[in-house]
Amino acid sequence: MEYRRLGKSGLQVSVLSFGSWVTFHKQVEDGSADQLMGYAYDHGINFFDNAEVYALGESEKMMGRVLKKKKWDRSSYLLSSKVFFGWRGTNNRPNQTGLSRKHIVEACHEALQRLQVEYIDLYFCHRPDKNTPIEEVVFTMNHLIQQGKIFYWGTSEWSGVEIMEAHRVAQQYGLIGPTMEQPQYNLFERHKMEREYLDIFRNTGLGTTIWSPLASGLLTGKYNEGIPQGSRLTLSGYEWLKDRVLVEDKLRKIRKLTDYAAKLDVTVASLAIAWCIKNPHVSTAILGATSVEQLQGNLKALEVVGKLSPEVMEKIEKIMQTKPELPEF
Repeated sequence: MEYRRLGKSGLQVSVLSFGSWVTFHKQVEDGSADQLMGYAYDHGINFFDNAEVYALGESEKMMGRVLKKKKWDRSSYLLSSKVFFGWRGTNNRPNQTGLSRKHIVEACHEALQRLQVEYIDLYFCHRPDKNTPIEEVVFTMNHLIQQGKIFYWGTSEWSGVEIMEAHRVAQQYGLIGPTMEQPQYNLFERHKMEREYLDIFRNTGLGTTIWSPLASGLLTGKYNEGIPQGSRLTLSGYEWLKDRVLVEDKLRKIRKLTDYAAKLDVTVASLAIAWCIKNPHVSTAILGATSVEQLQGNLKALEVVGKLSPEVMEKIEKIMQTKPELPEF
């Protein structure tokens, strides 16, 4: 397993990591979670991603039960959580969501209890909060670091302007600014990583723990012949799939990419993941899996990276045609 520094921090994170967003409690039970996390850990993965909102807190509880059973050396792995949405769903009351000092601190305490650990390595602001001053967020995260409850804090799906404002506040008051961002990044979603964050990568430094490297499963090729009823992509949260023109355009490109992957003697999924981690600004790509076989296949992306010559990368660009237009400097 390859490891990369998380931005300009001294933290080393495995270039592939394991997440629980769409699997824990929803699609797998404790036994499968134990098997998946065990396989990931045994094959060098040292970062496990979670959030308060995943399965309304049940995902963290499940991961916590697995970690307690495994009894791994706590210093051998990294654990994350995220704060913003709350875990009570439609029963959330005022102050049980967002990034107020009250909710951040209380959510951190609750995450520690669910995960059954004494500290969280990476703590993310799951979305920006337009109703809370960024100063309040930075001061609160710095406070949690000083208390030893979290080690690093970051953002998820924040704009470049918001991230830089957090750094400005941290610098002004001598506080610890955000170390990492968790954006969506794949062959279809590229703007933030390849354009919006460029100045931050150059001037400030930023680690990234990217999510959805397979574009909600589209880049596995399993939907090349259409999206069957009952599949994950027919669930709530995937409303964009109702745009059949958009979906068919994506599937047309994926079919071509699948054919090209076959010529390289690799799967389209491993090719898509390898393409993500080829980007030096990607600290780690978060994988989701419901079976060990699926996880095994995704880990083969580590072997595929070596095949991504300039010629191969150019061929992928010609097939996908999704590269964002870069600004002129």
